[in-house]
Amino acid sequence: MALTDRTLINTILHECNDSVAAGHISEDRTLERVKNCSWCPNWKKYVSEYCQTCDRCQKASRATGKKFEMMIQIQEPKYPWEIFHMDWVTALPPGGDRSYNVCLVLAERYSKTPMFLPFNKEATAMETAIMIWNKFIGHTGLFQNIISDRDPKLTSALWTNLHNLFGTELSLSNSYHHQTDGLAERMIHTLEGMIRRFCSSGLKFKDSDGFTHYWCALIQLLNWKIKHQINSSTGKALAMLEKRWNPILPYDTLKKDLVDIPPTASSFKIMLDK
Repeated sequence: MALTDRTLINTILHECNDSVAAGHISEDRTLERVKNCSWCPNWKKYVSEYCQTCDRCQKASRATGKKFEMMIQIQEPKYPWEIFHMDWVTALPPGGDRSYNVCLVLAERYSKTPMFLPFNKEATAMETAIMIWNKFIGHTGLFQNIISDRDPKLTSALWTNLHNLFGTELSLSNSYHHQTDGLAERMIHTLEGMIRRFCSSGLKFKDSDGFTHYWCALIQLLNWKIKHQINSSTGKALAMLEKRWNPILPYDTLKKDLVDIPPTASSFKIMLDK
C-alpha cells in the first residue's frame, strides 16, 4: 500500500512509535513496524525525523555500552525451555494492589522469548518458585538449566524448591549455572527503557484518553510488544517462533483503512536508491 497523504503518514508514525503497544523502543523498530503497515519511498527519512524529535524517545534513551570481559560460551539448547536466563529489575516504584517493587525477568534461550512478572523484593525463594510453578511449569515443563548472575544461594534454593514442588528426589547436580546473564540483561534494558518512556513523569502513566496505569499494569502489553518484533539473531518475531502466529496490536488495524495503490516503477527506483 503506497502512501502520499502526510496526515495519514503522521497517524501511522504515532501508532507505530508513541502508543503503549509500540513502546518508543527505537528508530529501527519503528521503521520495521511502519514498513509492515504500508509502503512509502521516504519511510526511513520520516521515521528518523519523527523519532529524533520525539521527547520521550530522546529523554529515556541511554547508552548500553559496557567494558569487554573474557567471554564464556554458554551451552546452546536443543529445544524450547531447556535453558532459561533469570534476572530482576529492581528499584521500581511500588505499583498495583500488592505494591510490587521489582520485576522478575525470564528469557528462554532457544527462541529468545521473554517473560516479565511483577513481584515483591521481599519474596522468598519458595514464593518465587511457587510463582514460576503457577505461571510457567504447566506450559513449559521443568527447565534443565538456570543461568543467572544473582546470589548462587538464592538461585540454588529456587531450583531446589521447584524440584520439591514436583515431589522428585532426583539429583540436582549441575542444574544451576552462575554466569553473566547477557540475554536477560538485554531484555531488562529494553523493559526499563519502555517503562521510563511511559512512567518517567510519575509513578503512574496517563495516556491521551486519561486512563491511568501503574508500571506493572503495562508489563504484559510491553511483553507482547517485544514478542511482536523481529529478533535480530533469529530473523523472526518471537511470537511466531513460540506460537506460530503474531498477536494483533492496534497499529495492525490501520491496514484495513489504507487504499491499496500499487507503487509505480519510478517509486521503486527511488526506494532502491535509498
